[in-house]
Amino acid sequence: MLDSIKSFFDKKLIKGDEQEHPGSTMSKVDLTCAALLIEVINSDHELDERENQEFMAVLKQSYNIEDADLAELTELAKAEAREATSLYEFTRLINDNYDYEQKISLIENMWRIAFSDERLDKYEDHLIRKITELIYVSHSDFIKTKLKVRNAQIS
Repeated sequence: MLDSIKSFFDKKLIKGDEQEHPGSTMSKVDLTCAALLIEVINSDHELDERENQEFMAVLKQSYNIEDADLAELTELAKAEAREATSLYEFTRLINDNYDYEQKISLIENMWRIAFSDERLDKYEDHLIRKITELIYVSHSDFIKTKLKVRNAQIS
């Protein structure tokens, strides 16, 4: 994971404490999901304003992230160059805390961001496929969520 995102996590969370940080509505798993969404944005090496806007909308709707934290996370996404990362520590947290339906919702949110610029890049597709496998979502649900979001974007 990107160092600045890890730093953001450390500022917002008490180490070893799975409860929400006092004064913040973000849980550790919410921040993990936000980090994975940032990875989707960065995966095609292009920062598109539509992806940024969809990212903000997803965080507000799905993870109840505060406006001040939204701005900081968005700036991290814009400022960081893509680095080779291990997704295991983040997908492990999702596996430990999310039920199957919540995992499907996360994949659907990733597709929302990937399709928000009206074009699906092969790197976005690859990253979402990899995360889907790491969080044990079936291939058929991977395809169903992809088609659901794509068809909603077309309408």
